[in-house]
Amino acid sequence: MAHRCPRRNGGRLSSSSLSIPFYSLLVLLAGTVSREVLATNSIRVDIIRQPSLSFPAFREAPAFRNGEECSLSSRVDIAMTLDANYLRGTMAAVLSILQHTSCPESVTFHFLVSSPSSSNLLASIRTTFPYLDLRVYRFDPSCVRGRISRSIRHALDQPLNYARIYLADVLPADVTRTIYLDSDIIVVDDIRHLWQVDLEGRVIAAPEYCHANFTKYFTDAFWSDPTLATTFEGQRPCYFNTGVMVIDVVMWRKRGYTRMVEDWMGVQKQKRIYHLGSLPPFLLVLAGNIKAVDHRWNQHGLGGDNIEGKCRSLHPGPISLLHWSGKGKPWLRLDSRKPCSVDHLWAPYDLYRSSSPTLEE
Repeated sequence: MAHRCPRRNGGRLSSSSLSIPFYSLLVLLAGTVSREVLATNSIRVDIIRQPSLSFPAFREAPAFRNGEECSLSSRVDIAMTLDANYLRGTMAAVLSILQHTSCPESVTFHFLVSSPSSSNLLASIRTTFPYLDLRVYRFDPSCVRGRISRSIRHALDQPLNYARIYLADVLPADVTRTIYLDSDIIVVDDIRHLWQVDLEGRVIAAPEYCHANFTKYFTDAFWSDPTLATTFEGQRPCYFNTGVMVIDVVMWRKRGYTRMVEDWMGVQKQKRIYHLGSLPPFLLVLAGNIKAVDHRWNQHGLGGDNIEGKCRSLHPGPISLLHWSGKGKPWLRLDSRKPCSVDHLWAPYDLYRSSSPTLEE
């Protein structure tokens, strides 16, 4: 029998199916005491172990405290994925967010995990950020694996890269808005400024790039099909990067955007209408219908292209968020002693214990 992802309320993932197996795993672990919130039925786990000796070690981050202007209404919900290959980037991203906001204790992180090493990932986050307000959700990779088509880069084909499609299905009811962030970002501004953007009735807010060659994101098979080619008729579709998005979670659920994106993934399976991973189906559903925010909130492309990852320079203008989208990741280039100039902007946030002596100081 073919596997079907657990569904609830017209397409959302079942909270019980997400939390119970992962809870059973974590209660067996021993170590330092902490408070973890697991999945949507808010199971609390009071025991979590230290990462295994073979797992990368990170320095403990300082405790960040709220300013006097912060209140209960200051809460910001941030969603990210946790993956062993990108954990170093996630640590740096979290540190940058906490360091630059006036209300760090009001930031709640929602992490989606799927790998067998999830227990070590969570232990690393907790021991590195012992004061962090975090919740963890298990994303079942089989929910999307059969829908994924091979892209131009293997990393883009990993199931967890598609977890952003299911955020509204996984997050609990008390999360009505979230900022989704990739793991290869650094925030150098108060994240609350992005959080407070007026969506003006749109389901997503993100920097929009209308001067990009939008047609290149789809194949000739798409543009030559008389039906598919009319998808953007009557709109002004523009490129936007899905690594930084403010999402109205309630509206996403209500209007069934998960199913819309899945439907386009089904068309891709049959007709090969694009070459990239999870980005094109988002564009097909939402391009031309998002709330545009200032470009300073996604200085993307710092990882170069998806094939070679060559160095790129910063775009002119103010910057609130740096994004190493593309093949080249700053931690890998720094370790290889072949960094790009922009990678030195990432280095001060690196908490990896094996960093160079100058970063340890």
